[in-house]
Amino acid sequence: MTPNCEKPSLHGHIIKKTVNNNSIQKLVMSYENGKLGFDVIVQNENQIEVSFTRNWDSSLKGKAMPVNIDKRYVMLKDSSGFYTYAIFNRLKGWPEFNIGEARIAFKLSEDKFHYMTITNKRQREMPAYIDRQKGQALAYPEAVLLTDTVNPAHKGEVDDKYMYSTENKDTGVHGWISSNSGVGLWMITASNEFRTGGPLKQDLTSHAGPISLAMFISSHYSGEDLAPKFKNGEPWKKVFGPVFVYVNSAPAAKKDVYTALWEDAKAQLGKEIKSWPYSFPASDDFPASNQRGTVTGSLLVRDRYVNQRDIAGKSAYVGLAPPGDVGSWQRECKGYQFWTKANADGSFSIPNVRAGEYNLFAWVPGFIGDFKHTISIKIAPGSNQNVGKLVYEPPRAGPTLWEIGIPDRSAAEFRVPEPNKKYMNKLYVNHEDWFRQYGTWERYSEMYPTRDLVYTIGVSQHQRDWFYAHVPRKLGNNSIPTTRSIVFKIDKVLPSGTYKLRLAFASATYAELQVRVNDKKAAKPIFTTGRIGKDNAIARHGIHGLYWLYTVDVPGNLLRPGQNTIFLTQTRTSSAFYGFMYDYIRLEGPPSNVV
Repeated sequence: MTPNCEKPSLHGHIIKKTVNNNSIQKLVMSYENGKLGFDVIVQNENQIEVSFTRNWDSSLKGKAMPVNIDKRYVMLKDSSGFYTYAIFNRLKGWPEFNIGEARIAFKLSEDKFHYMTITNKRQREMPAYIDRQKGQALAYPEAVLLTDTVNPAHKGEVDDKYMYSTENKDTGVHGWISSNSGVGLWMITASNEFRTGGPLKQDLTSHAGPISLAMFISSHYSGEDLAPKFKNGEPWKKVFGPVFVYVNSAPAAKKDVYTALWEDAKAQLGKEIKSWPYSFPASDDFPASNQRGTVTGSLLVRDRYVNQRDIAGKSAYVGLAPPGDVGSWQRECKGYQFWTKANADGSFSIPNVRAGEYNLFAWVPGFIGDFKHTISIKIAPGSNQNVGKLVYEPPRAGPTLWEIGIPDRSAAEFRVPEPNKKYMNKLYVNHEDWFRQYGTWERYSEMYPTRDLVYTIGVSQHQRDWFYAHVPRKLGNNSIPTTRSIVFKIDKVLPSGTYKLRLAFASATYAELQVRVNDKKAAKPIFTTGRIGKDNAIARHGIHGLYWLYTVDVPGNLLRPGQNTIFLTQTRTSSAFYGFMYDYIRLEGPPSNVV
């Protein structure tokens, strides 16, 4: 498809496109082996929708993915851009396969687009792709130290596509600006219903190239758990999108082109959200608003060791996802999910839900664990269900003796050190996303060259004294396990009682944590996670990956009146990135009478 564009303005956007046979042929042939097709689905004065298909049959076994793909492109009258969506469909009886990644990717003109914008504060003039080609590769191919740059201002910086990732809940609009022509091109996603892993799943947005992405499926910040795996014979169908590819331009009188285009793109996102679900897609697989349902209710938190009354689930994330176990939503990658954020009183409304069967899940900032409603929810077209007052009782056995951190599924509250000045990205200097710098994990070995971190309850502060990532220590050309010590006092110990150590991890990458109490050299730990996690969030500057929660029983006879120490050992050392990021740690005493 080759565009012939009438230059749009911030008001009354117009883009005209023509389709010629040569460009169609080139696009169709870009598919992998399969039965290829092209069809005009809708063509009138208000809309055109075209379909590019690649169908699979048994003759293609071993040569192509066993899934039918229908890629749709839609243009509307007086709309400055186009919509695109894809329908993936595999039939019963087809062979097994996995999807590692699914996305829309645009490679923009390098001589025009240099300025990238992701959020209000994450925007900058980007290095050129040739800068990366001539740069020095670092610990992994995506991270490059720029040594010879087109723009001298970029020399000495580190560029890494993972530095520009965002969470699903924040990936509504991002794009690129051509300052010379005053034109912006934006990826606008009005709904996350087709994305995987829930609202906190992180993924790529844009990076040097210039490249602009709309991610649907990936294992980034999660590992293979978020790569759909289909068994032999398993049928499946899913619609990804529509995503709006929006083009705008700033009036000549505008001095600040970047702000003008960005503010307009955000305003367009608002319009797209109000229009969701779109009424124009011609596929029967994309249900209109009258074919969907709504779920309302309120969420309370019951923790008698915190408050004698139920607490409103303020700012809780509440969502519908395919049926599964508690917390399964963050690893779910085949169906649709619908999430919202609860109001101050815990009330919530989840609109525009596709017909089907779901579980209602939630988690509440400030409390550990996950909530799952015991009753499955069946959505019928046009239905409006009120689930009433739901009560979440987070894991709790006794009073808090001490705690480290904030239960918010992120390690951002801990000590993320200043990066080595040789490996800086200037975008994140004095920035709210300061943690997105290369090499911060290496600073642990510099800060603790011979002895590991010791954290003393009542003296240490988690913002200053708890290093955000539990990684190996570099020792010459080798790495060795590291053991953190938590020192605390108990005035009176109940030897026959059971104390509870709650360990919440914000990330895990091929790591194992062993717990010992008052004997660092004990041959056998009282608890081990075993090797867990593949999210690689430490290397990808993500401050969190998947959430993990463990409860460790600490027999009272292992404790003593006065000073005690809990030892946390991360045993895996094959890579500098093997380790954990902590979310929260709490020690609870034995149960006590609570009014």
